[in-house]
Amino acid sequence: MTQHLAKSVLVAGAGISGVSCAIALRENDVPFRIVNKGYRIGGRMASRPVRDSGTSFDGRLFDTGASYFTVSDPDFASVVSELESAGVVQPWTDTFHFAHSEGIAGVKMGPMRYRAEGGIRSVVEYLARDLVIEEGEVTELPTSERLALCMPTPQAARVFPQASGLSTAVWEPVISVSLLFDQVYWAAFDGIFVNQDAQVTWIANDGARRGDHAPALVVHMSPILSAGHLVNPDAVIPIAISAVKRIMNFDADPVWTHAHRWTFAKPLEGTTSGETNFVLGEISRAGDEFSDRPRVEAGWLSGRDLGRALAALA
Repeated sequence: MTQHLAKSVLVAGAGISGVSCAIALRENDVPFRIVNKGYRIGGRMASRPVRDSGTSFDGRLFDTGASYFTVSDPDFASVVSELESAGVVQPWTDTFHFAHSEGIAGVKMGPMRYRAEGGIRSVVEYLARDLVIEEGEVTELPTSERLALCMPTPQAARVFPQASGLSTAVWEPVISVSLLFDQVYWAAFDGIFVNQDAQVTWIANDGARRGDHAPALVVHMSPILSAGHLVNPDAVIPIAISAVKRIMNFDADPVWTHAHRWTFAKPLEGTTSGETNFVLGEISRAGDEFSDRPRVEAGWLSGRDLGRALAALA
């Protein structure tokens, strides 16, 4: 029988890393609390509904953060199998297009990507279905609990500027622009990687991704362009519309738009030596940044492994 920790664990952040950490603690009979800033969980696995579009698509969700996820680890594969059996996720595609500034250039095969018909946030919501998640923000080091920060390191450094080693990670920003049209104006595709373009890096067919074939696109703006518009992300919407028309070769304006700012969207490099995929210490940390391949799976593994490491301290 697992011996309980003298101190329980306070998990800050209810993205996939925080939820995975909490589940691992629960599985090892370690007392914990999980606190999330804001009332919606999921972190960068985010979905946003259409509002006031004047169309029948009001209420439809756009995936504004992570576009999809892949599977390589056998433990994560077991989780995905459960998610698939529950109808939360579905295999999507192993083929994406690629483009340059002047237009689409071809197709590229890769691993199977998974989607979620209920929005990618539903993955985290399903995993957290039995957890009690408190709404709030951790701003002080707890005296009676161990602290596990499951958030981007630069964000953690803002909360705890006095802590050492929290400000070394470099992250790229991304502004994600959602576009809803009155009809489909493009040839069938799932996603487009845009190479060597100063404005756009990725275009997702959100209708294909969600499975409802809605005339919906999500555009990720380049890190440099995004960095210059973090104060006013709506300013990139006309740029996104123009770029999509140029790359996809059609001329129609959307009926609804939304821009979401991700100040910390993607880590440029890992922040550990590679021996572990988490940090264990006075302020323990987990997230996909502690991996050589930042992605959804890496975030789940990092949280799971940190939870197990905290349990092993008993």
